[in-house]
Amino acid sequence: MGAMIPEAGVSTPFPDLGVARLNTWQELSASVEERLAAMSSGERGVFAAGTAERLMSWHEALPEKDRAPFTMSLRPLLNSVWEGSLGDSAAFTAVKRSVAEYMLSDYCHNDGQDGPDDADEHAAAVTLYAANAYLFECQDFAVWASRRAVDAVDEHLEYLAEQEEDLPDLDEATVAELRRQLRDLDLIANYSEDLQLASLGLPIDTSIRLRLKLRTPLSSRH
Repeated sequence: MGAMIPEAGVSTPFPDLGVARLNTWQELSASVEERLAAMSSGERGVFAAGTAERLMSWHEALPEKDRAPFTMSLRPLLNSVWEGSLGDSAAFTAVKRSVAEYMLSDYCHNDGQDGPDDADEHAAAVTLYAANAYLFECQDFAVWASRRAVDAVDEHLEYLAEQEEDLPDLDEATVAELRRQLRDLDLIANYSEDLQLASLGLPIDTSIRLRLKLRTPLSSRH
């Protein structure tokens, strides 16, 4: 994928489109991370939850033989993350317990390739990032969720290729994912005032409104 380097003194009549595309997705990725850094922890938590939801829903739509049991087991955790991120402070306990169970399980290890890789599946990893973004309010988890969703694009295209479906170019699909993330950030920013206080708990009617205005569109795979 490397660009051809012209010899010294030789001009090239056309730009290297591969490099141009690479710059495009790198710039978009940097823009996503800059936006996340400027947001409140509540906004970042919702972004991470939305990113996890898209990957989880794609995984759930796979044929049963292709679904990872550990990933599927994290659906209740992701639902709790949504509830907490949108203002239900009672969800904190459920998220905390689920993360603690993961930390104490064999899936959380430092054995490298010798240990189980179940938690390294994309949807599972981003769900765990979203849970930690909610619990600890650290921007790194939201950034890692963004990056992991970009990593998942290649795997998704490989799967579609096996189904003999028409595929977009990898660079185009990566750009599309990052633009989707930026659109999600735009949407979330509209509700920044409420989300800044979400971890403390919001009135039920506010949580319901946020669920309709945020969870539904952020969960869409398109």
